[in-house]
Amino acid sequence: MLRSVPDHNGLPIKKRMGSNLAFNVTSLAGQRFDSIRLIEIFMSYDVVIKTVSAQPLAAVRRRVHIRDIGRTWKPALDIVWEFLRRRKGLRTDGHNCFLYHHPANREAAMDIDFGVQVTRSFAAEGEVICAETPAGEVVTTTHIGSYGSLAAAHQAIHSWRAATGRAFAGYSWEIYGDWTDDETKLETEVVYLLR
Repeated sequence: MLRSVPDHNGLPIKKRMGSNLAFNVTSLAGQRFDSIRLIEIFMSYDVVIKTVSAQPLAAVRRRVHIRDIGRTWKPALDIVWEFLRRRKGLRTDGHNCFLYHHPANREAAMDIDFGVQVTRSFAAEGEVICAETPAGEVVTTTHIGSYGSLAAAHQAIHSWRAATGRAFAGYSWEIYGDWTDDETKLETEVVYLLR
């Protein structure tokens, strides 16, 4: 079976799926994926390598476990949006962005910057800090659909990493597109910094 895999320049190349993909992979949500599901994941997401610039964020940092993100993000973003309403011009069309600082121990709590893309750096005020997504080579994919199934996009990137042998560099982030009440049209870009 052939599949399209991006090379180091982000261009698709054809590669024969080897036996290294016929294994179970554990997703971030703790689900098991067998080789058939792994193939479906590869077919559902266009995983691309590209180089990105740093992006400043107005953010509130919290240390939380992955399981606690659902109850932590909104209060943190409410603080950021209140700050931005008082700082006219700092945000033009920036989106919500969650920047994850991955700890060495995957079971440990991690620092997460719950933020909004802004146009420039600024002085911290209260809990709101000026954070920044890292610049460099990244692997990325776009998830279209409900936030409840966003783990599949992360799984696609983790599966790509397992298939290519590339290493992550300790940071990932999610950029949430414009809101719509139609969950089938929600877009979220998932990005992992590469070594």
